[in-house]
Amino acid sequence: MDWLDEVNEKIKRKNQILFSKDSLILQELDLFIMNQSRKAVTLWALKLAEETALLLSEKYPNEKRPYEAYKWSKMWAQGEIKMPMAKRKILDCHALAKELENKEDGALCHAVGQSCSVVHTVRHAMGYPIYELTSIVYRLGADNCKEAVEKRVNEYTEKLLKISENHLFDNINWADFINQR
Repeated sequence: MDWLDEVNEKIKRKNQILFSKDSLILQELDLFIMNQSRKAVTLWALKLAEETALLLSEKYPNEKRPYEAYKWSKMWAQGEIKMPMAKRKILDCHALAKELENKEDGALCHAVGQSCSVVHTVRHAMGYPIYELTSIVYRLGADNCKEAVEKRVNEYTEKLLKISENHLFDNINWADFINQR
């Protein structure tokens, strides 16, 4: 069984989320993430959240919740605000996902929310790929998504590797709770 067989099984069972951290295609990425510094993973997650929040802003110009979740989580990561303020924005982003009829965009909202939650704990790091890859399958269909999904998983790894190897997180004023780990 390969990862696409897993996805097709989930579609057959009418699952809303088509990947998990245990999905075959995500196992190497999960291991890679767990071997990176907290700062590197947090910066990676925030960059992914920003990309997607901006994409959603273009599609829904009057909808600010995904970008606000990103913005407030970034402020939380930098110690400018406390967790409850950012948490509210993250939950608002997840709420938008449930309001949207478009499953692809709903999955992207969840991806942003999960990515923003990495500020709290890196255990949320796999949430972004799980939801974004689900969105790709919704957009392209299971029969046409293989190349796009595999390419995107490689992009996650490349982006995190670049952040880690180049210490792009060093010039950021991190909150004390992130600096301590």
